[in-house]
Amino acid sequence: MKNSAVTGFGYRKMPVRFVMHYKKGKWRPGRMVKNDKVTISESAGVIQYAQTVFEGLKAYRTADGRIVCFRPDLNAQRLRDSCIRLSIPPIEQDVFLDAVARVVRANEPFIPAYGTGGALYLRPCVFATGPVLGVHPADAYEFRVFASPVGAYFSGRARLRISQLDRAAPRGTGNIKAGLNYAMSLYNIADAHEKGYQENLYLDSATHTFIEETGGANVLFVTKDRRLVTPLSDTILPSITRRSLVEVAERVLGLEVEQRRIRVEELADFVECGLAGTAAVISPVAEIDTGSQVITYPPVPESILESLHDILVEMQTGRRAAPEGWLWEIREKKEQK
Repeated sequence: MKNSAVTGFGYRKMPVRFVMHYKKGKWRPGRMVKNDKVTISESAGVIQYAQTVFEGLKAYRTADGRIVCFRPDLNAQRLRDSCIRLSIPPIEQDVFLDAVARVVRANEPFIPAYGTGGALYLRPCVFATGPVLGVHPADAYEFRVFASPVGAYFSGRARLRISQLDRAAPRGTGNIKAGLNYAMSLYNIADAHEKGYQENLYLDSATHTFIEETGGANVLFVTKDRRLVTPLSDTILPSITRRSLVEVAERVLGLEVEQRRIRVEELADFVECGLAGTAAVISPVAEIDTGSQVITYPPVPESILESLHDILVEMQTGRRAAPEGWLWEIREKKEQK
């Protein structure tokens, strides 16, 4: 597995990970550990009331031999926002970035080789370890960062269906990366897979009128006159990949970008549809089953989504200059015992 091509998106245990604990009102110094097991009380807040948040980012090998992460400062900010929303003591940005760097350096031999399409996926997560019984925040937490080499999240062109269930409610937690948001989607995604779909496309829960996102990715559309359109909603997770793609569309391709509410009836008006996220980058969508009709998106010449995908990957892997601050190089540093 070391420094080679990796297929699929799944967990592969790495030799070491970063762990830090919150006790008696403060975060204690973190350390690297070999043990991948977590031992907690049966009444831990994460078990009883799903008090946990997480992030996802990747480390890449570049064309010139560097190891970089893509905009990790935004992951740090989003994790902080998620912690605050779930009454978890937040992780400061410098601590987050240091933990990420240490995990990448320690597992460097397992970063897939440049050109294979793979990366070292990093999963920072914070969860309540303190025991609770009444409904209230715990008093002890663990911050953990582990890694896993990964390949592509989706293969081929995805089939989606409009979900009859809701993903997030107005003024709820849809705009943060909380574990509970994903737990509620598990029944629905298993059912979708059983019926031959790769994902569920969720609508706004208030009116079931406007497109939001899938269970694991933001969605992008292209109009016949080559405008990029993305849904606008307070209950959509602010994807770092989507935000970056929007900037690339405007700065590099000179496209007009619309971030607005999108009605279900508009789906047939678009010529391209794609799923955007850290895991997916951009994956093309072949069709969307609305329940009353199946809308198809055949491959198009001079695909805008394909161009956006290629440009972003080139930036992430150093083949094209990225905007200042987008690539964070991880340099060699001797780990402290």
